Amino acid sequence: MKCGSIAAQTGHAATREHMSTIEKTIEVGRPVSAVYAQWRQCEDFPQFMKGVKKVRPMPEEQWRWKAVIGGRTKRWDAEIVEQVTNQRISWRSTAGAKNAGTITFVALTPAKTRLILYLTYEPKGMLERIGDNLGLVAAGVAADLKRFKALMESRPAPVNRRQTPEAIAPALP
Repeated sequence: MKCGSIAAQTGHAATREHMSTIEKTIEVGRPVSAVYAQWRQCEDFPQFMKGVKKVRPMPEEQWRWKAVIGGRTKRWDAEIVEQVTNQRISWRSTAGAKNAGTITFVALTPAKTRLILYLTYEPKGMLERIGDNLGLVAAGVAADLKRFKALMESRPAPVNRRQTPEAIAPALP
């Protein structure tokens, strides 16, 4: 998926004048199902996203965000516009700070997953545009992904237990 198609798919026009785009990739030493499941826990985003203070669920796959970006508090609502289990999640803001994106999950091996994040956002005001032009937002996103990787890899790896008849049925005397 190309970055431009995210804007079209999510309803935000990504023009060079107003919207900025970031693409970041990282590999996590955990199975795709575990990485995807953790990413779906949006309430946990403040654990690894430095500026995010709170994410709370709303009805129908919508989320209310509060973050501090460049010293300013930002709020926005976002909705999931596409979701394919263990493969992709796309979202867009519906109110507040304009942003949209897609995160793709690629199983490299049974125990290793590549994350590809595309994010479009609208820097507001001169300070945000300067920070954007200096690459501060992109660096922050990269650091957030590194913290997500560290969080995932610091936890015990999931165990794949085969369901044998002995494991399912109680032992007979």
